[in-house]
Amino acid sequence: MAEKSILIPDLSSEFEFQTSRSSGPGGQNVNKVNSRVELRFNIPASQVLNDDQKTKLLDKLASRLTNDGTLILAAQKERSQVQNKERVIERFYNLLAKSLRPVRKRKATKPTRSSIEKRLNNKKQKSEKKRLRGKIDS
Repeated sequence: MAEKSILIPDLSSEFEFQTSRSSGPGGQNVNKVNSRVELRFNIPASQVLNDDQKTKLLDKLASRLTNDGTLILAAQKERSQVQNKERVIERFYNLLAKSLRPVRKRKATKPTRSSIEKRLNNKKQKSEKKRLRGKIDS
């Protein structure tokens, strides 16, 4: 069954970036360059997302949001600020796609007759084995 791909609009106009010094690799470079990139996206204030998408995101990402509904993601793995920016944007869109994907409902299934019989036979064998371990009357 093919999965439906979720169409996510371009949200780059609503991104807010903040840079700081990274604790990642780079030696002395770490102490001089602001290579850590933090992406902030305010979900309730978004003009691009519709109300249904906003409520879905606020519900699914509740543990990652600030009190005012801002999602904050950071990247500091690379030495370059540009690479970290690309990485955090990619992570943001992946997170959005995962959160907006519709949840498939579980279909209730019934165990097959043979699986029920097999389970009951196993139970009988185990109980018989344990019964035989008991004391012998003499």
